[in-house]
Order: sequence, then C-alpha cells, then structure tokens
Amino acid sequence: MARLAIKGGDPMLARICGTIAADEKRHEHVYTRIVEKLLEVDPNVTMLAIAHMMKKKIIMPMHLIYDGQDPNIFEHFSAIGERQGIYTSQHYAEILDFFITRWKLEKLEGLIGEARRAHDYVCGLPPRVRKLESRAKKIEPRQVKFSWIFNKQVTA
Repeated sequence: MARLAIKGGDPMLARICGTIAADEKRHEHVYTRIVEKLLEVDPNVTMLAIAHMMKKKIIMPMHLIYDGQDPNIFEHFSAIGERQGIYTSQHYAEILDFFITRWKLEKLEGLIGEARRAHDYVCGLPPRVRKLESRAKKIEPRQVKFSWIFNKQVTA
C-alpha cells in the first residue's frame, strides 16, 4: 500500500500505510511465537483451534464498513484490492503456506481423531485457495461507485 501511495504522489498516506504495516508485522511476530509454543504444549488442541479459526474465517474490522448507500461496499472494495494486487487470494495462499511451514504442521506427528482431520484440513487450504483464485480471475470486471470518492466509478 505504501508503494502505491508513493506512486500516487501521497507521501503522507505512504507514511501512514508504512506505520500500519510495521504494526501488523509486530502482531504477526507475537502470534506466530504464541502458536509455536502452543503446538509444543498441546498440539492436538492447538491444531483444532487453528482449524476452527480458519473455518470461522479471520474477519477484519473493515468488513463492517458501510457508507449508507451500498450494502456490498466491502465486497466491491475487496474486489478492487484483488484486481490491483494489493491483497489477493495468491497472497492469502502464500501466508497459509508460510505458517504451515513455519509451524512445521506438515511434519506434525501423533495427532489423534479430530486433530488429525483438522491438520489435514489446514494443510489442504493453500491449494483450495489457489483453485478459488483461478475461478475468481474469470469473473468479468464491473464498474462500481464509491460515495467517499464522490461516486467516482472504479473497476472492481
């Protein structure tokens, strides 16, 4: 985002985006280490928790956005982000791959019952996400208006 802001000629927005990205990186670091420790202490319960969160989907606060006009504004906003390469399904699959590797989930042994099924589900997510991405690319772009940019039409 910061690079796009620079490219668009807005150094202040670039700085804001950079600050947010650095904060997000700190969150990633903390949560990554917490899950690593939990996997050491109780891999079965931790695997169930990871799968549960992935099935529930991690929802960002932005999904609550509403401009009083467009009930699908978040979907339109997300579609633009996907088309612009800001945050894509490919990125999501890469993040999943990163954590599966970082937490050594594919090498995790001794899981029983539901935890084994949870493990298989989580480790199988990246290819599923990539498959969905290839389907999404076939969707024709459409024009949507955003009230906060004076109803300017943008390709989503």
